[in-house]
Amino acid sequence: MIKNITLPLIAAALLVSGLTLSTGTYAQQYYGKFLCGYPGFKCVKVKRGDTWEKLFSDARDRQIVMRLNRTNMPVKYRSWIVVPTNLSSLNNLELSPFPLHRNTNGHKLILVNLTYQAFGAYDNNGQLVHWGPVSGGKGYCPDVGRACNTALGNFKIFRKQGEECVSSKFPIETNGGAPMPYCMHFKGGFALHGSTLPGYNASHGCVRLFPEDAKWLNQDFAPIGTSVVVTR
Repeated sequence: MIKNITLPLIAAALLVSGLTLSTGTYAQQYYGKFLCGYPGFKCVKVKRGDTWEKLFSDARDRQIVMRLNRTNMPVKYRSWIVVPTNLSSLNNLELSPFPLHRNTNGHKLILVNLTYQAFGAYDNNGQLVHWGPVSGGKGYCPDVGRACNTALGNFKIFRKQGEECVSSKFPIETNGGAPMPYCMHFKGGFALHGSTLPGYNASHGCVRLFPEDAKWLNQDFAPIGTSVVVTR
């Protein structure tokens, strides 16, 4: 039986510390580091010359650690990575910050939580079938001179494109062109799409996903009309 092990830890950390992972100073720190003080996790300091592949030669283990740390970017010298102490025996769903089941009223659901920096994909039976990291809108975007917060609320996917999807607005200096592979628009210009994730909320408002997660959602899980709920 799969048991979710991170959800109670995240809730406890937020309650005790009062941290808000989606905004403020803490948002600029790597997501996973706050788990270091909890049983079942350890923090590893990145040494000069380290890479994800060098630190975790097993591709499965590497993916789990990257997801836990909410980043698919190269590791940085002297930064910290949180690692489960029983990594080799874990199932990815055990590290989900979401309940393994919820009432979806018989419909598929993509749940995005900007505090947990994660999405959960629930099937028609309300079963969590997949989860992954996200990076939402950052508090302030210098290039547009305002906040870039991701829209909160209940939405539905109304447009999808494939690997060729690009932004029609960003970067500002080129009047668009930023890659948004496997985009799924859910409100105006807001979309779920593949990208790089730094471990904190850093987008112009879209919900960035690991490219492989975006491809799976786009092609195998979420038809037009799929519900998307974005919370903080």
